[in-house]
Amino acid sequence: MARVTGEVQGVWFRASARQEARRLGVTGYVRNLSDGSVEILAQGGDLAVDALVDWAHHGPEQAAVMDVLVSDYDGDDLYLDFEITD
Repeated sequence: MARVTGEVQGVWFRASARQEARRLGVTGYVRNLSDGSVEILAQGGDLAVDALVDWAHHGPEQAAVMDVLVSDYDGDDLYLDFEITD
């Protein structure tokens, strides 16, 4: 799980994250948080998940990422696709 801060809402971050995750074969979700950050939950192989986290450090061209805070996911949910959620 990652929390991305900076100018990351309203700049196509979620749609771009979904496109990148699907390209990498990662499942999970991306969503905006009320504090202006974006949350990414990514499931898949270590290399693919690491690649998505690396991508999140810069995001799409319009984004201005300040920080990416990564933590372990402690839930039981398994995702079959990568989606944008609310």
